[in-house]
Amino acid sequence: MTRSRADSLRWMAEGTTLLLGALQAVPDAQLSEPCALPGWSGKHLIAHVSLNAEALMNLATWARTGVETPMYSSPTQRDDDIERTAKLPVAELRDRVVETAVALDASLAGLTESQWAQPIRTRQGREVTGEEIPWMRSREVMVHAVDLAASVGFGDLPGDFLASLIDDIAAKRDGEGLVLVATDQDRRWTIPGEPVNEVHGTAAGLAAYLSGRETSDVAGAGGGLVPRLGPWL
Repeated sequence: MTRSRADSLRWMAEGTTLLLGALQAVPDAQLSEPCALPGWSGKHLIAHVSLNAEALMNLATWARTGVETPMYSSPTQRDDDIERTAKLPVAELRDRVVETAVALDASLAGLTESQWAQPIRTRQGREVTGEEIPWMRSREVMVHAVDLAASVGFGDLPGDFLASLIDDIAAKRDGEGLVLVATDQDRRWTIPGEPVNEVHGTAAGLAAYLSGRETSDVAGAGGGLVPRLGPWL
């Protein structure tokens, strides 16, 4: 599907609401326990989400000024900052995730049409434009709302967002050799590679599967097992 800037901004807002609602449902003590992402606690996850907002504000600055402003100053800065920030008191982390989300909204709200079209570069080195920033953020808040392992599942995410997410991940998993068939949408995706495995499931199940999350909502042709995929996002 083709997503618009309005779509991405809407999903970004909806995802932020989902994430903050899920976070509110998690007791402070539980945030120190493992979340759904291997090796991370809930505090690591929330630290990452707040730091991601700040990194995307760097890209918004790049789009606004035309001056190269990378998301992170070095390949190791992201991981180091997450570890450092995750050590903050829970109350401070809760405040930071709200404050940085509000600041990112304000930063994007000020962009002009020409600035939205300004070439920028993601952490992975992909050359995109400012239009990509709200989509990048919507993925973070939507998927990590699920990763909190609280009250949100992939089935709670908007169907049009899930279809766009599958489009995005499928393009990045080139070589996996998959044919994905959505049982609740008239959609199928083909990812080149050998051997080819057919995977059936709801859009929510397919999105969870493609993103490397645990799910029981997919199956191979005839109900068989599906190949395991590595982590994404």
